[in-house]
Amino acid sequence: MAENFKKGDIVRMDYDAYIIADVDKLYDTTNADNAKEAGFFNEKYKYAPLAYVIGSGKLFKVLDEAIASAKVGEEVTVEVACEDAAGPKNPKLIETFPLKEFYKQEIRPFPGLEVRLGDRTGTILSVGAGRVKVDFNNPLSGKDLKYVFKISEEIKDDVAKAECITEMDFGTADGFKFEVADKKVSIYTPDIVKFNQNWLMAKFRIVNDMRESLDVDTIEFIEVWEKAPAKE
Repeated sequence: MAENFKKGDIVRMDYDAYIIADVDKLYDTTNADNAKEAGFFNEKYKYAPLAYVIGSGKLFKVLDEAIASAKVGEEVTVEVACEDAAGPKNPKLIETFPLKEFYKQEIRPFPGLEVRLGDRTGTILSVGAGRVKVDFNNPLSGKDLKYVFKISEEIKDDVAKAECITEMDFGTADGFKFEVADKKVSIYTPDIVKFNQNWLMAKFRIVNDMRESLDVDTIEFIEVWEKAPAKE
């Protein structure tokens, strides 16, 4: 299949993601109405076309290739076998813990509850006889997936590209300001990054993706500290 986009190109797209085995159960979407109908609507999440850098490796390879071959405005359906998605389920990552360990953390376990144990996140499979079985596999492991997506636009303006990359790598571009000139990107960061533990790693991802997508030599991050106005 011929590619319409090359590595480093940036697009925005709407999508619905399904788990095939569960009668095409919707588990992710950019559409608020679809999320409400499926029962997982999140008021804190911004439902809008997703920004994505072609070839960035942030999506499954089969899906990335389908996006690269798609046309703007064309609805595409692609299925991804579990081997090409999150992989098969590893039985060694299903572990059993004493029920009292959860009570010590003031957690009342029940099947389907997502829990954080140490530095791992898992999903409770069962509770009984003083034991709790927890699955530390990726929630999508062992599942065949289906994506229905439509590219709404290709991003070509350099400032808009910088904004999209920041949104993709940090989760939001709200409060950021961008300037692109003389082969340099200047990123003015908002106060939120000063207190965000994920910002340091996000910066590395932003730099790597901007080098891939923008014809620039320098990327600088500018923090602005303003003195609060004096009270009368």
